[in-house]
Amino acid sequence: MNSISGKIGFIGIGAMGTPMAGNLAKAGYQLVIYDAEPKRAQALAAAHKVEIAENLAAIGAACEIVITMLPDGGIVRKVLCGGNDSFRDCVAAGLKAGSLVVDMSSSSPLGTRELGTLLAKRGVKLIDAPVSNGVRGAIAATLAIMVGGDKALFEHCRPLFEKIGSQIFHAGPLGAGHAIKALNNYVSAAGLVAACEAVIVGRRFGLEPGVVVDILNASSGMNNTTKNKIKQYMISGAFNAGFTMGLMAKDVRTALEVAEAMHGPARLAQQMSAVWSEAEQQLGASADHTEIFRYLEKL
Repeated sequence: MNSISGKIGFIGIGAMGTPMAGNLAKAGYQLVIYDAEPKRAQALAAAHKVEIAENLAAIGAACEIVITMLPDGGIVRKVLCGGNDSFRDCVAAGLKAGSLVVDMSSSSPLGTRELGTLLAKRGVKLIDAPVSNGVRGAIAATLAIMVGGDKALFEHCRPLFEKIGSQIFHAGPLGAGHAIKALNNYVSAAGLVAACEAVIVGRRFGLEPGVVVDILNASSGMNNTTKNKIKQYMISGAFNAGFTMGLMAKDVRTALEVAEAMHGPARLAQQMSAVWSEAEQQLGASADHTEIFRYLEKL
């Protein structure tokens, strides 16, 4: 039996949002969905028992909890608060005081804190709950979910999170989830570049790339890229891991933004931000992030 009995809004029926919303629907939650591309919402409605909202204000009016799963924090803010924070033609225009927004997007943690203050003036609560483990994790409901915000709100939403993820963390105050998500992706992005460089240099030295990967995976150099990406998506030439270059570059820039705002060490983060941003410019934001292997080969 779900502890949340009312309707739940879900905005952003993309590569991640589709399986996440589908798993919530399968678990018995009453979903009202919306996407800027109507065909995406229609496809989900054809597969699951969900309602499609006519517009953003309608989804706010129908639901006491609204989940956002969108490309970045700027889009989240516009969807929730309208252009220039006008509160017109947006979710908050329909939300009642006491409603809750759960931003599961990869947003800027500093922007999330600003958004929390903005929504609080209208009596609307906000927690951030970004996810990790990609499309496969979304499909299998094995996402890692890192939540920032009030602990009581986190516990209220825990049953909902448990239907889409298998590792659920309360990271800290509002924005903490988005902060650790960006920092996690920075660590992943740095390890990816290091692994690619090792394989490229090893091959030029005369080593077989697959052997390089096998030895790294049996040694201290093992990381997520050596285990799950180089053979599968790079050496194979598939380059279809399902996460875009633009999103990875954005997350690395966000991590650098946080590091600099906290006056923390950021020397490697600065370099990684430059590498990923240049790769994004060269290959295009829509390229798969594993294509950075090809970019590094040409340097």
